[in-house]
Amino acid sequence: MLDHVSIQCADTAASAAFYDAVLLTVGGTRVMDFGQVVGYGVGGQPSFWIGPRTTGEGFREAHLAFAAPDRAAVDAFHRAAVSAGAEVLHAPRLWPEYHDAYYGVFVRDPDGNNIEAVCHRPE
Repeated sequence: MLDHVSIQCADTAASAAFYDAVLLTVGGTRVMDFGQVVGYGVGGQPSFWIGPRTTGEGFREAHLAFAAPDRAAVDAFHRAAVSAGAEVLHAPRLWPEYHDAYYGVFVRDPDGNNIEAVCHRPE
């Protein structure tokens, strides 16, 4: 349904360093750079973009969930986020209130957004 998503960042370089580290753990990489605008994706196709804050005032939190291929990738995302200095909102665990196999971690990116890595596969 979605082709791509873009968020604005207060410090694009800090956000790019964060996303370079955490998205690698779930199979994503930086695939395009246009000055301060950076595109991430899988297979060379960008589906997640970051760029400088250019519109609006203040901050409104976004929630983005990145698909992880397995639970080990969720755990690796958590470690990479912590190494990058992210605040951990919820450590990796099962979330049976969503469904029995929902395994996710929630962290804050450098701009305060709620960023998740999730695996829907059992074990």
